[in-house]
Amino acid sequence: MGTVEIRELECFLILAEELHFGRTGERMYVSQGRVSQLVRALERRVGARLVDRTSRRVRLTPFGEDFLSALRPAYAALRATVEDARAAALGDGGPLRIGFQGVAGYGFMEVVGEFEDRHPGCATRITELPLSDPFGALHRDEVDTAAVLLPVREPGLVLGPVFSRQPQCLAVSHRHPFAERSLLDVEELAGSPLVGVAAPAPEYWREAQAPARTPSGAPIPRGPLVGTLQEGLSLVAANRGVLLLCRPTSEYHSRRDVVYVPVTGLPESALGLVWHAGRENARVRAFADAVAAGLSRLVL
Repeated sequence: MGTVEIRELECFLILAEELHFGRTGERMYVSQGRVSQLVRALERRVGARLVDRTSRRVRLTPFGEDFLSALRPAYAALRATVEDARAAALGDGGPLRIGFQGVAGYGFMEVVGEFEDRHPGCATRITELPLSDPFGALHRDEVDTAAVLLPVREPGLVLGPVFSRQPQCLAVSHRHPFAERSLLDVEELAGSPLVGVAAPAPEYWREAQAPARTPSGAPIPRGPLVGTLQEGLSLVAANRGVLLLCRPTSEYHSRRDVVYVPVTGLPESALGLVWHAGRENARVRAFADAVAAGLSRLVL
């Protein structure tokens, strides 16, 4: 049979719930093609077909049903064993310092609460990170792990689970011409100064949050630079520029003098859990696992 791959088993278990390759891929944060590869690999290991797939439906074969019945309790026992061992390793190892950008909600704090319940000796401390300094607290050892906006290309930092993939909106003053629009195309950003992020955030990261050009290459006027989200929204309200942000953040920061308009043609915003490779420990790994597990259940 060869070495059993846990990822293949997890894929099969999720597919058995969803009976849909696309939704299974979304829950696992992989492509639909990768789901097919994992299922085929597992079928080769067990020596039988587990799933019947047509253009209209997905269902388990009789052999797949039997395999599922045997696998579920075994997989649950394996996870419990690992979690119990990790809980014992954590012991009373002290606090876990968690930084975050944006909104610490939409499921993230629920994951934090579940982590504390499972590891009562590991109290968490939550710290908001400035928009203009997403990685500084990690480098300075002020937090153990942080949920930050992507991308992350920092030497010495490890990118763990990626979550909260969200469409982007444009924050505009209620006096701005875009305020009357229900939808914008990204190419229309060439008409208004775009509020950017100040240093010390790295240049590649600042460019991702406030691009200098549209996908077609049209230049986007540079607006003022800000260090915090509140500074950016204040400048937007004063009609000094427009600001890109994700949908949950726009919903959380509702205000009468700012209008949020969905933008098409932009990549989704996303958060990633990051920690310093040289200071990784059992608490950080346990929290990363908690976040990864929560992705399949929560809208973060």
